[in-house]
Amino acid sequence: MTQGQAPAVEGLFSEDGGTARLLGSRCGTCGTGYFPKSGLCHNPACDRSDMSDAAFGPAGTLWSYSVQNYPPPPPARYDEPYEPYALGVVDLDDGLRVVGRMDVAGPESLVAGARIEIVIGPIAHDEDGTELVSWKFRPAEEGRDA
Repeated sequence: MTQGQAPAVEGLFSEDGGTARLLGSRCGTCGTGYFPKSGLCHNPACDRSDMSDAAFGPAGTLWSYSVQNYPPPPPARYDEPYEPYALGVVDLDDGLRVVGRMDVAGPESLVAGARIEIVIGPIAHDEDGTELVSWKFRPAEEGRDA
């Protein structure tokens, strides 16, 4: 992030060396992953929660997508006037399915089954003009194994 930027919500993502990841947790007993972090395993087949921090991503496959045509309720952040954006359901290669904002010019460029990567980008501005950033998904670049 550059100066004048801040995470919209602390602790949900990291970007190290240009690689964005989602920060969650994984149960050491059954292997179930959670995003955001969970202090307990909620898998009914798991007999013991043994949770540890985990990072997920940076790549996956677009399972489905839709368009957010109306402003989401708080605590979601967006600039006025509200502009619709695409939401994707992505199966990360780590075995986690996550819903998130798509970083595309328009949903017509999206194709279910496409390779996707996590990126960090702006989603809104704070009252003082600070650019709020969060994780998003975008189609993987050609020739890049996402």
